[in-house]
Amino acid sequence: MSSNQLVVAKFGGTSVADYSAMSRCADIVLSNPNTRVVVVSASSGVTNLLVELTSANVNDERRLSLLKQVAQIQYRIIDELGRPQDIAAQIDKLLSRMSVLSESLVLDRSKALMDELLSMGEQCSSVLFAAVIREKGSASSAFDVRQVLRTDSHFGRAEPQIEQIANLSGDFLQPLLANQVIVTQGFIGADEQGRTTTLGRGGSDYSAALLAEALSAHAVEIWTDVAGIYTTDPRLAPNARPIAEISFNEAAEMATFGAKVLHPATILPAVRQKIQVFVGSSKDPEAGGTWIRHQVEDTPVYRAVALRRDQTLLNLHSLQMLHAQGFLAETFATLARHKISVDLITTSEVNVSLTLDKTGSDSSGQGLLSESLLQELSQHCRVRVEDKLALVAIIGNKIASTAGICSRVFQVLEKHNVRMICQGASPHNLCVLVDEAEAAQVVLALHQNLFE
Repeated sequence: MSSNQLVVAKFGGTSVADYSAMSRCADIVLSNPNTRVVVVSASSGVTNLLVELTSANVNDERRLSLLKQVAQIQYRIIDELGRPQDIAAQIDKLLSRMSVLSESLVLDRSKALMDELLSMGEQCSSVLFAAVIREKGSASSAFDVRQVLRTDSHFGRAEPQIEQIANLSGDFLQPLLANQVIVTQGFIGADEQGRTTTLGRGGSDYSAALLAEALSAHAVEIWTDVAGIYTTDPRLAPNARPIAEISFNEAAEMATFGAKVLHPATILPAVRQKIQVFVGSSKDPEAGGTWIRHQVEDTPVYRAVALRRDQTLLNLHSLQMLHAQGFLAETFATLARHKISVDLITTSEVNVSLTLDKTGSDSSGQGLLSESLLQELSQHCRVRVEDKLALVAIIGNKIASTAGICSRVFQVLEKHNVRMICQGASPHNLCVLVDEAEAAQVVLALHQNLFE
């Protein structure tokens, strides 16, 4: 395998849910000799059980029940493998560590302990997946990603240290790839002190892209339960169709605006190195999928309609804004101190409206708008918070400079109450904020008008 043909493949929770799913995915890996690094999520359901284990109000009985459920998921796979003793011993060691950590959390509610506990699902599935590949007659071993995926110490949502990841991967990971498939964990890393950190929920795609960047891979394959990226969610518009290839810019917009197939940050490391990304279904690898490339042949005005639910609108009103400087700077500084990123923004002379994306909360699922943040904002303006909103984004190319788009879109929207419109900041999108209750109808109507 020449180094520039290296493929990093990532398998999500449903793809490694049980033995038969793992077996299908192992076949996908082995069908391409260039696939040398495999990044796995925790088996389906495990992360949710672990998240519940980290919550403050778990009593002893519930704790034991949760640990038992996690163990059962692992043991069903071990049984199908014929109970190899070495694998059972590795899993038992991880399960007993889980138990110790969950007990420690009763007295010590530290985020560092939570992150270590949340990392256990991926540690288990990587050991099991490597065993499934070996069972098929190919050399494979599980590799602890914490040796190379260096992050800062912001537990729950750690920031990767790109240069260090590249250096460590060159030293510890690259040399192993010549004669075996390496299976490693998504979603987790370690800080300078070697303490386990997590990259926030949905971080496995990100891990795969970070490793691909560090190893100068040729491609990243994201294997999930859908055959690529569609013109919209097929559950909302039955005539949605798969997109064969899409540019990085469009895909980044789609991911940012709620297309569930990809985690928004996934794209960044791949974009930096112009590494192409493939999204396909592990249940149906023959169905093809979507290639995300730096540049694509076809650039239609309309590419897709994306939906992001659970949006919060923050309305800030202040007469001090009138012909004054510094109000926005102060507002953004306050939000930055609380580690909140603003999504969309519209301003008038005395009002600023901002949307915040709740999907950006950390891996414990903590909410964004704390009392202390609202109090701080209230000191220099009147604050109104609205929720139960949804963002609908039309993704495409040259949207800002194509005549007639607005009239076409607003014709579709005339029966709906639109809370906010954002257009012009990017040539790739036009966004509207609507009531969550109407969001599905809006998406269907737009899809029918623009694509069918």
